[in-house]
Amino acid sequence: MINRQLTNPKSIIVVGGSNDILKPGGSALYNLIQGTFRGKLYVVNARQDETQGVVSYRNVEDVPEAELAIISIPAASCYQVMETLIHKKGVKAFIIYSAGFSEETPEGAELEKKITKLVNDNDAAMVGPNCSGMFNTLYQAIFTKPVPPLDTLGVDMVSSSGGTATFMIESAIRVGLRFNSLWSVGNSAQIGVEDVIQYWNESFDPKESSRVKLVYMESIKDPDRFLEHSSSLINKGCKIAVLKAGTSESGSRAATSHTGAIASSDLAVEALFRKSGIMRCYSRDELANIGAVLLLPQIKGRNLAIITQAGGPAVILTDALSKGKMDVPEMPKELGEKLKTKLLPGTSVSNPIDILGTGTGEHLGIAIDFCIENFKAVDGIAVIYGDPGVTKVREAYEVLDQKMNSTPIPIYPILPSVKMAEQEMNEFVAKGHVNFIDEVALANALSKVVTTTPPFAGKIEDLDVDIPQIRRIIDSIEQNGYISPQKIRLLFEATGIPYVKEMVSSVQSEILDFAEETGYPVVAKVVGPVHKSDIGGVVLNIKSKEHLSLEFDRLMALPDAAAVMIQPMLKGTELFIGAKYEDRFGHIMLCGLGGIFVEVLKDVASGLAPLSFHEAHSMIQSLKSYKIIQGSRGQKGLNENLYAEIIVRLSILLRFATEIKEMDINPLLANENEVIAVDARIRIEK
Repeated sequence: MINRQLTNPKSIIVVGGSNDILKPGGSALYNLIQGTFRGKLYVVNARQDETQGVVSYRNVEDVPEAELAIISIPAASCYQVMETLIHKKGVKAFIIYSAGFSEETPEGAELEKKITKLVNDNDAAMVGPNCSGMFNTLYQAIFTKPVPPLDTLGVDMVSSSGGTATFMIESAIRVGLRFNSLWSVGNSAQIGVEDVIQYWNESFDPKESSRVKLVYMESIKDPDRFLEHSSSLINKGCKIAVLKAGTSESGSRAATSHTGAIASSDLAVEALFRKSGIMRCYSRDELANIGAVLLLPQIKGRNLAIITQAGGPAVILTDALSKGKMDVPEMPKELGEKLKTKLLPGTSVSNPIDILGTGTGEHLGIAIDFCIENFKAVDGIAVIYGDPGVTKVREAYEVLDQKMNSTPIPIYPILPSVKMAEQEMNEFVAKGHVNFIDEVALANALSKVVTTTPPFAGKIEDLDVDIPQIRRIIDSIEQNGYISPQKIRLLFEATGIPYVKEMVSSVQSEILDFAEETGYPVVAKVVGPVHKSDIGGVVLNIKSKEHLSLEFDRLMALPDAAAVMIQPMLKGTELFIGAKYEDRFGHIMLCGLGGIFVEVLKDVASGLAPLSFHEAHSMIQSLKSYKIIQGSRGQKGLNENLYAEIIVRLSILLRFATEIKEMDINPLLANENEVIAVDARIRIEK
């Protein structure tokens, strides 16, 4: 539980406070003294009567009552001290730096359970153990340095790792990020990442709360709670970026399908973030840069003007923005000629706008004003301005400061001269600005911000899916394992999935009659073995009765063959849809191109069922192979809307048939008019 005594204590006891600021207790006490805390501060130190100018008590029995206790003593002593503080000193919140608990030994894990029970039984709050602490604008109970600039409009951050939190602060300070709060939850014995996100959601004040949330986490213990509160925060106007570590595949599954082999726990996380509306990061620098973008005014579109002092970085930025689905539109020629008369000879104005290495702060201001007043196609401005040694950088940064405080569209400063203009750059950041230093870092962060989809938690599209019939079919299946092609066809009919005509039989004459009825060429597949292709169980382009007779006999002779399936030979681009049930997450759905794209390249996108149309389109459009679906090099595109509809329909099937544990539809054949399932496997467990 998170209480007022933890977030806004009126009095604090530091147990294990020290004069040695290289020790956690000493460093935390120093940060509290130097910071914003204005309440009563006490120290417990067995060897001295004064610590860093604060009166100290030799025994915890002697210290006055207080609301929050910071514990920095050996793990073995924690329980007795905490018991005294709770029962005799009125303490209702704890921050425990001490290590030696569940992260080390079984005995430590038992001790952690014991102190957690003590805290829970007495309605107290606890951060840790094995954490580096927390801070907000009211007090700074963290033992690491540096403490970053504080601002109630800065970011909120929670980290399951104290070291990551510390190094994240370093990354954040470098780009000018300001903090409203930071939580390092350590072992998360009581308060973990999901608890902090829930607290942010339930305590959110649209007038006062920070709208930028940064998260570092190593596991998701409760995906449903995570989804509920993160999506709620985003719907309230917040933005959340998460750096998730620990992405290796689970080794516990015995995969028997393409989906089972591909659907790692990391794809489940990817799907959860997509449904939540979360931006996923892969490094501390990326998390810091996205935080910096989010602290600036929100960009309303995807078009950027670039005003630069150097041509090369502007070209690099243009390329990076293009890869990130943003655009640098060309300035109309008549506007360019008008702007050129106001700048130095030789200036390039097509966009990027190169004011040259000798361009001054005045030229920078002219270019910014001109874009805002005349270049209406752009939604934001990136400014690249360093120190080549021939301009007064401070004057340029003062102009940039004025423009950023007054312009109606966001301006993204890229000030790369970290040595030549270090002082001027630090002065600029100290005024409350961010600085991206590297143009590609800005492009990647900005692109991720503008392409993230909104939350779609709990929404089920209103489609004509026969749910009672689906339940009747599932309930009629008596054995676990892969179900028959006939049952698959019935499920798809109830769900509204177009499925190719087929015949399944162990009688050759029936197979031959079906082929005559539908017409040649046909496809024949063995029924029984799971991996048909691996044993020569699929034959394409059979053009005659004689050929079909020979292949029927051969297929029925294969190991475990029960029957032969025959279908008309259709043409189109192969697509893939799969699903895998993941504990705690539910059904992960995958989509992509079929064939080599699934088996070798693993070019798939993931989502959590049930899916909305928006989510389905977002999945499809995130594929590396999306240009093939759109149509390229004179080839017509595929029917993306129908593909998305099939994904959504299948997600509804999975929502009401949780017994389905794995499903592959590979391939679906698609063209510009239709998308039709050709082969499918469904495995159930009851």
